[in-house]
Amino acid sequence: MTRRLFGSLLGLVFLVNFGRTAFAPLLPELQAAFDVGPAAVGLVASLVWLGTGAVRFPVGYLLTRTPRERVVVAAGLLLAVAAAFTAMAPTVGLLQLGSLLVGLASGAYFAAAVPLIGDLFPDGVGRAVGVHGTAAQLASVVAPTAVVVVLGVTSWRAVFWGLATACLLVTGALVVGTRDEAGPETSADRSFRAALGNWHVMGTGILMIATAGFVWQGLFNFYVVYLTTARGLDAATASTLLTVTFAAGVPAFWVGGRLADRLPHVPYILGLLCLFTAGLFAFTFARGVVGLVAVSLLVGYAIHSLFPALDAYVLGALPAGTRGSTYAVFSGLSLLVEATGSGVVGFLVEAGYAFDAVFRVFATGMVVVVVTLGVLSAAGRLPDASA
Repeated sequence: MTRRLFGSLLGLVFLVNFGRTAFAPLLPELQAAFDVGPAAVGLVASLVWLGTGAVRFPVGYLLTRTPRERVVVAAGLLLAVAAAFTAMAPTVGLLQLGSLLVGLASGAYFAAAVPLIGDLFPDGVGRAVGVHGTAAQLASVVAPTAVVVVLGVTSWRAVFWGLATACLLVTGALVVGTRDEAGPETSADRSFRAALGNWHVMGTGILMIATAGFVWQGLFNFYVVYLTTARGLDAATASTLLTVTFAAGVPAFWVGGRLADRLPHVPYILGLLCLFTAGLFAFTFARGVVGLVAVSLLVGYAIHSLFPALDAYVLGALPAGTRGSTYAVFSGLSLLVEATGSGVVGFLVEAGYAFDAVFRVFATGMVVVVVTLGVLSAAGRLPDASA
């Protein structure tokens, strides 16, 4: 049961992340198809991530009433419906609604699936979350190429029709697996109020991941613009470097998840934060394609290794009775903080500050966060991940 269910989750998380990342390479095509400006199609991409973060709070409450595997199934079905709705959208307004629905489905999936994985593999959470994240990261790498191939054969609508069909098939396999065999204990959390009582775990996790995620969002969303304006690269080379950064996330999830099970959580996380901060500093000084490739690999590996490590730490520090709902609230709050990174970078650059200066300030802020966490850890004030 566990292997079959986990296999279905790997298939579904690939489709979930494909749905979130497919909009970006489609934006020029969508702009031409609907005869609208950049702002209208930019909102299409933004609504996906807005939906991903906003839905986690109600899902956190839902997990106090409904088993996690049922929420995962519902998320898969919602993604299929959202993809089909997007494929049929006759106007840009309905296309934006479709992208929001895709985001809601993806947010609901992650809020329920990650705690479910913690239930399935209680003695190897980091490894399982790492494999799960690897499947999601592969979608990020595959999506741009897959979209180009589809556009070379047919219209953009086929991308979402294919996504809807695949979601129905994988979700159907998930339903069969959970119905035919008895699985582990994955009952609903008991109390949403009790989940909110885990504020110390949520606060520590947010300090660790939301600050780094804030910087990461600001960096990767302006990666191409940064490299073309501040380093003088052409757009094709800059885009390739961004792909290299995301590609580094594939081994990062795979290896990082395993290390999260073998190393003490807090020192490992602090080490990754130091690595990410060093990479960010180096990025502002790197010149030449070779140096930029090396720094891109370093930053991409560090930030993507951080994600399974944080999941393993937070899930390990939470009691089983409130794990699902607390994780949903924690991840939702983290995403809300992280999502502002791009806006802050855009505001500062538009105000006249250079990219290098902005990211050096961000890196300095990361140093303050790492030192604060180190002091709290040495004083024994951080939650114990073996709870």
